[in-house]
Amino acid sequence: MADKQTQVGMFTLGMVGTNCYFVFDDTITDDNGKRHCIFFDPADKGAKIYEALTEKDFVVDLILLTHGHFDHIGGAEQLRELTGAQIGCYIKEQAMCKDMYLNLSNDYGLRFSVTPDILYEDNAEIEAAGLKCRLIATPGHTSGGCCYYFEKDGILIAGDTLFEESVGRTDFPTSSTSELIRSVKERLFVLPEDTIVYPGHGDITTIGHEKLYNPFII
Repeated sequence: MADKQTQVGMFTLGMVGTNCYFVFDDTITDDNGKRHCIFFDPADKGAKIYEALTEKDFVVDLILLTHGHFDHIGGAEQLRELTGAQIGCYIKEQAMCKDMYLNLSNDYGLRFSVTPDILYEDNAEIEAAGLKCRLIATPGHTSGGCCYYFEKDGILIAGDTLFEESVGRTDFPTSSTSELIRSVKERLFVLPEDTIVYPGHGDITTIGHEKLYNPFII
């Protein structure tokens, strides 16, 4: 289970109820008494996210994207501008982030485009806000989708790869059902069963629960 000092906060934002997470070490504050965090998938209303975190004395050190769909990047540009934090993603997802047709934002008249500052390789170790996580490439929902694994804390930020007893859709540009199933079985189901899964939509689950009860992974 997660180390008690490492906490996960959540906003649910946007037209399809996207879960946005911020992860922080509750025992660490800077000289001004502020806590630093990594923010995942700012789905919408970057200014609202910034204001809410600032009111609670949080500072965003890094913004990470699990994938480039519009409902996971809608607030990224504004949050980057307000915080000065860089945006990072898996190197194979940069085209999705930039292309409003691939990321589906054009379909909703939103026209989102984000250019990441940092491009990570698979298995990259990422350190920020006093925390360390590893990028796990999990193509399927998109060709460059990924998850972020905090091994010490037993936390997985899963994006739209794995949900509670479900998985991400595979009827979008660059999607692949076979790749998604392979990603879950070979990259996620090998993690400890008590790993807490924080999905992009819906309720929190665990790897152990999904291995037993997810009907999409056979």
